Amino acid sequence: MENKYKYFKRDISWLSFNYRVLLEALDERLPLYERINFISIYSSNLEEFYKIRVADHKAVASGATESDEESVQSARELVEEINREVNRQLDDRVRIYEQKILPALQKNHIIFYQDSHVEPFHQQFIKDFFKEEIFPYLQPVPVSKDKIVSFLRDNRLYLAIRLYPKEERKEGEEGKERERIEAKEGIEKKGFPILESSRPPLYFVMKQPYAKVPRFIELPCHEKNHYLMFVEDIIKANLNLIFPGYDVESCYSIKISRDADILIDDTASSADLVAQLKKKVKKRKIGDVCRFVYDRAMPHDFLDFLVDAFHIHRDELVPGDKHLNLEDLRHLPNPNKSLPNTGKLLPSTGKPLPSTGKSLLSTGKSLPSNDKSSPNSGGKSLHSPEKPKPMKLTILDEKESIFNYVARKDLLLYYPYHSFEHFIHFLYEAVHNPETREIMVTQYRVAENSAVINTLIAAAQNGKKVTVFVELKARFDEENNLATAEMMQAAGIKIIYSIPGLKVHAKVALIRRRGLNGEKIPSYAYISTGNFNEKTATLYADCGLFTCRKEIVNDLYNLFRTLQGKEAPKFTTLLVARFNLIPELNRLIDREIALADQGKPARIILKMNALQDPTMIDRLYEASEHGVQIDLIIRGICCLIPDQPYSRNIRITRIVDSFLEHARIWYFGNGGNPKVFMGSPDWMRRNLYRRIEAITPVLDPDLRNSLIEMLTIQLADNQKACRVDAKLQNIFKKRTPGTPAIRAQYTLYNWLCSNNTQQPKDQPAMPQ
Repeated sequence: MENKYKYFKRDISWLSFNYRVLLEALDERLPLYERINFISIYSSNLEEFYKIRVADHKAVASGATESDEESVQSARELVEEINREVNRQLDDRVRIYEQKILPALQKNHIIFYQDSHVEPFHQQFIKDFFKEEIFPYLQPVPVSKDKIVSFLRDNRLYLAIRLYPKEERKEGEEGKERERIEAKEGIEKKGFPILESSRPPLYFVMKQPYAKVPRFIELPCHEKNHYLMFVEDIIKANLNLIFPGYDVESCYSIKISRDADILIDDTASSADLVAQLKKKVKKRKIGDVCRFVYDRAMPHDFLDFLVDAFHIHRDELVPGDKHLNLEDLRHLPNPNKSLPNTGKLLPSTGKPLPSTGKSLLSTGKSLPSNDKSSPNSGGKSLHSPEKPKPMKLTILDEKESIFNYVARKDLLLYYPYHSFEHFIHFLYEAVHNPETREIMVTQYRVAENSAVINTLIAAAQNGKKVTVFVELKARFDEENNLATAEMMQAAGIKIIYSIPGLKVHAKVALIRRRGLNGEKIPSYAYISTGNFNEKTATLYADCGLFTCRKEIVNDLYNLFRTLQGKEAPKFTTLLVARFNLIPELNRLIDREIALADQGKPARIILKMNALQDPTMIDRLYEASEHGVQIDLIIRGICCLIPDQPYSRNIRITRIVDSFLEHARIWYFGNGGNPKVFMGSPDWMRRNLYRRIEAITPVLDPDLRNSLIEMLTIQLADNQKACRVDAKLQNIFKKRTPGTPAIRAQYTLYNWLCSNNTQQPKDQPAMPQ
């Protein structure tokens, strides 16, 4: 029997999210350089998507690998659908970049040259700059169909050049030849002569000197204007110096994206897994080609030559812009010092904002919104302040021990609004506390030269027992995790590596203590939605909970023992994926269904990065059919289709703003006594069934209400929130007349600032 429920395709849904990122570049209310950065983020996301997801589908489509989830034919059809949608988006990216960003730069007296032609007053400069700064690092490599060895490195920019010997050039009929070629190719060739030779043309490929010369070059100012130029355009303007005795017919940018996935024996022992990863991460740069991107102005015969020479499959061809790797735009210089990269400074204190409708959570009613497909739907109401600066809590000043505070009351931090230094200080206290017996931490992704790792090493050197579970299979962080693991091991830290067949994605830490005389004293648990990474803690919106509650501390200790393979897991309070998570989620959903059937308010709010698992989507569809009001705050992939008869009570909100929404927060109304959870998993198959994830209930009433307020603010966002419709369109929410302007990330920060003076309640230490 065919399932009556339908789902969006995972990858097409992700492309909808990434397109939403691109739309931020259209928002003229944002600082210009912030808009430019969103083009960079969009491009970087797309690059990784091709390296992983598209590469996997192409492997199935070619018959190279088998999949339980798709056939050869369905994989081929999906790749074609992906390419169609990507090409549509790239057309929009070109228009946004050329019609919006470049004119906006020019309006602010920044002229960004887009080809090799420059004003006369810059011609000598670029010639001198080329000779002195670029020429010594260039190495043209001849390309031949018969002798070519594929040497193109992953995601590096190359210039493909076609030229003829000067003596072979035929003069006279150049105008007619130009017309013929333009008619044939359907393009307008600019800047190069049309040549004809009795000998075949010569082809060269030349890598841009990434490590030696910046991508963007600042040119001398002229009058009121500042000037920027791509380094490849400077090279193109001086090709005659590289190839004396030849006429350069044409030159175009190309790049290759290679399969970045690492296939390993997931059942191997830890030692074998380490050996496999050390060997295979080095080969990532020379993996199988999954995308060959070229300047779409390249003539067909030129492209055909490269395809044959580099053995490129036709389904790997992706037409691109004149300038590839626009993810580099995050490094675009701002030569106009009067043009800020961000707006005005956001106040660090202030009164609480007007109510955002928290009562709606208990009524079961949906928040009102008017829809409009425009990032400017909020009009002038959006302010563009500087990104919020991480604040330190006044309750945790230098005189207040985190240990002492958490012994009295649970503590919840909101990153990046709160400083990650509080967590570092938490570890630092454990290092120097004589009653600390053991520190246990999971590592999924950490920063380079990590303060977390350095503090753990200090703890080991200070005589503490330190145990770190290192997940080696964290994609793109394998090398960093291997290096930090070896460094920690050398310092005396006990390292536990990946579990065969599983990933450990939980973000947890445990400080175990015992009194100097053997008496029981509080131990500390920390459960987070984000990694222990001080860099991403300034970019990702996450939550971290400190607690001394005995039930959570004991459960977390059992989790670490499980990771060490020492005992069967028993969890009374924590929800742990692959153990007790799914049964509890089903009970929570069943409870809301039962309330709806009784005619009582029934409410579910789920905030996460991705919703993909069909089984759990079916449970939400079922709850909707019973009348449960459901709001989904999903940043990325959402395979649930709204606006269907079986999903009429489900709404999907997507927020893209200054920070990457990364927290996973789940709300269940529970008949007026809400249950709120936070932790590491999304609702994807991999998270629910193939990973170890940790979720904690938020038991402190004040902290629970704080998270509810955050969810309320996000649902009320009328500046940066959109709903996702049944066609995967991002429909921007419009501010309803008479309601306050709510930009969720900035409103939440302001709300947290207004509550930063709250003093801890005089409570006794939690019983052990």
